[in-house]
Amino acid sequence: MAELIPNALALLAAMAVLWVISIGLGKVSFVDSVWGFSMATLAALSLWRADEPGTVAFLLCGMTVLWGVRLGIHLLRRFLGGGEDSRYRKILPDPDNRVKYALTALWKVWLLQAVLIMLVSSPAQLGILRAGAEASIGLLMIAGLMLYLVGLFFEWVGDWQLARFKADPANDGEVMNQGLWRYTRHPNYFGDACVWWGIWLVVAGVDFTTALWTVAGPVFLTFTLVKWSGAAMTEDGMRDKYGDEFKRYVERTSAFIPMPPSKGS
Repeated sequence: MAELIPNALALLAAMAVLWVISIGLGKVSFVDSVWGFSMATLAALSLWRADEPGTVAFLLCGMTVLWGVRLGIHLLRRFLGGGEDSRYRKILPDPDNRVKYALTALWKVWLLQAVLIMLVSSPAQLGILRAGAEASIGLLMIAGLMLYLVGLFFEWVGDWQLARFKADPANDGEVMNQGLWRYTRHPNYFGDACVWWGIWLVVAGVDFTTALWTVAGPVFLTFTLVKWSGAAMTEDGMRDKYGDEFKRYVERTSAFIPMPPSKGS
């Protein structure tokens, strides 16, 4: 795990700069886009630092960069179009109180995100650093790549469908229940989990010891997507906003794993 220290220091330096920018803006929710961009950058940095990286190292880097850049662009556009996320307004003091706001944002947002980014992306980083030229693609890696592609499809298409739905004024005040959203209430979060379990499986195909050391990454990500800042927090807001309509949607639609809509509800 000591191989990750240079990556961690680089990430902390970047977070310090972004923290200063966020204080000037009085807004921090662009950190959501940093989540994807930073994991892509850490993967590229790992590839640059690797000794004689092989095909698998390039594969892992490509998987992480594709996922991270796509997500980063999507969330940055959402921030630029919608401004500060209400989640951050709830956990941070008034920006007019500069000192309190700055210190709280530092540890509650930027330092916490740095720790979580290192944890979640640890399979990709260590996998790239340890996948030498002798590493070859096997069945476990192919399974991981297939799971990754399924996840990328659900995340990419789910976000696209939701953006189109929200852009139509006729859907104002309606719950999104079309396309992939008919089969899971959170296709984007489900896809995110599949992407990182897929990356983890590829790493397991390279070195199972490395996979064991980094399994906390996808485990934590899945937990937070389902129970913490992902689906659980999103649905709390949707219950308040949509009331009975959202309740009916919950009754007929799978919470996370895609399933046919319930006909009995």
